[in-house]
Amino acid sequence: MSDTRRTLLDALAASPVSGPDLADRLGVSRAAVWKHVEALRDEGFGVESAGDGYVVTDVPEYGGPAIEYGLDADYDVEFHETLDSSNDRARDLAAEGASDVVVVAREQTASRGRKSREWSAPDGGVWMSLLVRPDEPPAYAPLYTLAMAVAVCDAAREAGVDAKIKWPNDVIVSEASGGSPAHAGDRSTDADAPDDRGYRKLCGILTEMEGEADRVSWLVIGPGVNVNLDPAELPEGATSVAAEAGPVERRVFVQRVLERFDELRGDLGAVLPAWRERADTLGRRVRVHTASGVIEGDAVDIEHPGTLVVSTDAGEKRVHAGDCEHLRPADDGR
Repeated sequence: MSDTRRTLLDALAASPVSGPDLADRLGVSRAAVWKHVEALRDEGFGVESAGDGYVVTDVPEYGGPAIEYGLDADYDVEFHETLDSSNDRARDLAAEGASDVVVVAREQTASRGRKSREWSAPDGGVWMSLLVRPDEPPAYAPLYTLAMAVAVCDAAREAGVDAKIKWPNDVIVSEASGGSPAHAGDRSTDADAPDDRGYRKLCGILTEMEGEADRVSWLVIGPGVNVNLDPAELPEGATSVAAEAGPVERRVFVQRVLERFDELRGDLGAVLPAWRERADTLGRRVRVHTASGVIEGDAVDIEHPGTLVVSTDAGEKRVHAGDCEHLRPADDGR
């Protein structure tokens, strides 16, 4: 977002503002102010000229300027109607030297999750990737992914969804929370069976990084959130904000995610406590598939920078990365 556009949107979001005042703030002529206002109208904004100045009467449901309007976090927004992958575009921007940019797409045609798994990304969801350059060693990178999971979880909760986090960064709705049984399927009753039908997935996050031994060059954190989507359009086991609590304004949802992430980014010490408070995995029996084998036991904690601590028959094991299954003992009512 240009400095002129940011100043204009900030001024209009604060209060009615006169044409001369806008011209002074923007450092442009009255005619240029009118052109900027007309550009906002072309973007779908309702802007009226009242006795005390310009007043915004309507904001588009989605789009770059709509997200930027009233956003209380210093990120540039690059919006696309259609994009292969927001993560790929953010990587390109990183190669160009950009920072603190969020790439948002109305729909994506080549979305992917962990291990290049396909992710459906039609219009109605929130598909975005945030490019940041933290002044931290690479070992701290997982904290930023966990921070994004907390941010999405909190935005979903603000929308009325009883969202939780499944290690490390899936935002889910547990069946124990009630709500819509969207694609829940039949739950297994076998002892220690994978609890694949015990939750519905709301969001996955793909993080990519480039760095050196002692510092991160850039991080791209890409949450894909099922927001205003019909569960019938989603893969088995998925749900959406709309299915759980009703449709929401996507621009507001994105703003809340970015603002919450920005808070946590500025206070990394708060990330793990916040994650623990929202965790659905801790206290459960889990089976984690790692590169070196399978670890099964009780998930008891998470340690810096996102390591899962699992209590097994052979003692505590620490898992840095892997696919986590929730297991449900036969006598567990969850």
